[in-house]
Amino acid sequence: MIIDSLLDTDLYKFTMMQAVLHQFPGAQVEYKFKCRTEGVALAPYLKEVQDEIAHLCSLQFTEGELAYMRSLRFIKSDFIDFLGLFKLNVKHVALSAQDDGEIAIRIRGPWLHTILFEVPLLAIISEVYFRNTAPHLSHAEGRRRLQEKIGLLKNPHLAALKLADFGTRRRFSRAWHQEVLQTLARGLGTGDDGQLSGTSNVLFAKELGLRPVGTMAHEYLQACQALGPRLRDSQVFAFEKWAQEYRGDLGIALSDVYGMNAFLRDFDMYFCKLFDGARHDSGDPFVWGERMIEHYTANRCDPRNKTLVFSDGLTIPRCIELFKRFHKRVGVSFGVGTNLTNDLGPEALQLVLKMVRCNDQPVAKISDTPGKTMVEDDGYLTYLRQVFGLGSAPESSAKRDDAANKAAG
Repeated sequence: MIIDSLLDTDLYKFTMMQAVLHQFPGAQVEYKFKCRTEGVALAPYLKEVQDEIAHLCSLQFTEGELAYMRSLRFIKSDFIDFLGLFKLNVKHVALSAQDDGEIAIRIRGPWLHTILFEVPLLAIISEVYFRNTAPHLSHAEGRRRLQEKIGLLKNPHLAALKLADFGTRRRFSRAWHQEVLQTLARGLGTGDDGQLSGTSNVLFAKELGLRPVGTMAHEYLQACQALGPRLRDSQVFAFEKWAQEYRGDLGIALSDVYGMNAFLRDFDMYFCKLFDGARHDSGDPFVWGERMIEHYTANRCDPRNKTLVFSDGLTIPRCIELFKRFHKRVGVSFGVGTNLTNDLGPEALQLVLKMVRCNDQPVAKISDTPGKTMVEDDGYLTYLRQVFGLGSAPESSAKRDDAANKAAG
């Protein structure tokens, strides 16, 4: 089977899950699946996906896995106790074939009991698709491309460039993902002197002796739209709750749920000093980086003591460009996903599973890349933009959002 361990997911799923256990244990949520790649028919593989999900829901954490999680300094003992009893439940998954050949997936239920579906479910769909459409594909081209990337990074002038693997959800296969990480570790080195800073995948971090990396994702800030006392303060509420949970640990803030302008308004001197840095995931990364440096300086923080994490559809050449622009001006790090774990020739699928409701209220993000918007309530999106002072939406309807999502990378 594709997923054989509940650790085969991104670290930020566990860090958010722990916050949910302590801060929002009663929250109810809904997620919606979308394949943004045009012309992909997934319906023929529905039975295979269903079988893989059923197997996923049979898994529990082993004692060895719980011991590893317990070794992470920011994981608390009561959360480990909860994980010891945890299983995903297939009753929360509604999956069906569409007439156009696509598949519809909804995840509904308690946030605490559904948060771990996203990453393995997307990894399942990606691997099922490629094992059916490219069953005899040789890994030779992928290995050639990977060595080319390593060669670019081995330039002595780039010795300080650090990158992490963020590629679980859209990987070609689990086996290829593992080979990529092993090859990167050999070619780039790990630890303080190496260029591979870690992986978001907790299972491979455990098995390969790598550092697990990650903090928060969009769903955390989106859910706070329904969980906080006032919509306009939901971003501040989310950051404050995170700080209460981790007390200065895991201090990279996600910046693009309401756009850069709204983020900078809320990310005041208090948060500038409290958090270690910020993560870029949409919009022009060069403009974003310059604005973050200006913002830190204006708020009496030395940017060289902060870290900017770039993670939006990165390639190795783009990492190098960003490194050359910002190195020594601010701390920089890179999270590279699909370009590492699914670059063997065939086009990778752009798969997402986004939260669309929390406590029976719509939630959304207003990305700096409008095509990444995914919302079902057009009126709510308009209201959200008004509340955060962002004017009219580029897309005038949820239907246009949906069309743009298909074209977005």
